[in-house]
Amino acid sequence: MLDYRILTFLKVCEHMSFSKAANELHLSQPAVSQHIKYLENEYTCDLFVRHNKSVILTKSGQMLYQNLQTMKNDEEKLKKQLKTIDNTNNIINFGVTLTIGEYALVSKLISYIKCESKTNFNIYYKNTNLLLSYLKNGKIDFAIIEGKLDSDLYNTRKIQTEKYIAVCSSTHVFTRKVNSIYDLLDEKLIVRENGSGTLAIFESILSIQNLSLDSFSNRIMVDNMHMIVELLKNDCGISFLYKSAVKEELENGVLREITLDNFELSHEFSFVWNKGSIFSDDYLKIYDKLIK
Repeated sequence: MLDYRILTFLKVCEHMSFSKAANELHLSQPAVSQHIKYLENEYTCDLFVRHNKSVILTKSGQMLYQNLQTMKNDEEKLKKQLKTIDNTNNIINFGVTLTIGEYALVSKLISYIKCESKTNFNIYYKNTNLLLSYLKNGKIDFAIIEGKLDSDLYNTRKIQTEKYIAVCSSTHVFTRKVNSIYDLLDEKLIVRENGSGTLAIFESILSIQNLSLDSFSNRIMVDNMHMIVELLKNDCGISFLYKSAVKEELENGVLREITLDNFELSHEFSFVWNKGSIFSDDYLKIYDKLIK
């Protein structure tokens, strides 16, 4: 059971406010300050930089927060396991991004789930940012995502590498000869929503070329991969996405890959869990089953 002063610290971190933490915990603000002071004395470091009515975590505070939040999540998971220790069915909560869960790794996920006949699953299909927030808050045990990760916060293992391509309808007619990404700026661009790993990767590609989403004349932002594929099939624009998301349409000739000079890009799909978790060995066993 975590010390009550640790819970106070986590609540202050959640709101970045002593007063808001005090209100939610039904404590006086001086009591919250005392709890934080106790921890600062215990760990012999400053945890917050105070500025007017707001606070900012120091580097030491950030490290402590990351580790204590993982401990809190592990404790909640352990409580649930202890309550159901006589239940033969294990419970696993995990998340996958839309591209991964609906296209790239469907067969691996199905094979894994079929092998775990005595396991109850809660599976979340969300974008990368939401899944990382679920990990942070302990809503899920692990996630399978694309996109950039903070190596200080997460343990990661590569699931597989996927090719990232430019795509359009097979009937699309370009107004100019297309050799590079610069030749596509007059096209209507179809992209995933903010927070999506697929979009984050595309934005990083653009930044290398000193471009941004605003460099395109028009764009459509959609939080549903099926809708993006339908828009592409009906020649509503072009898009950049993982090849596995349109594998069938490419093979059937409904869509075609746009060939660009010096554009050979692949990205990893990663199995991710909170660094420092006491359940790391369990997650590694799940990872081994998935990749087989």
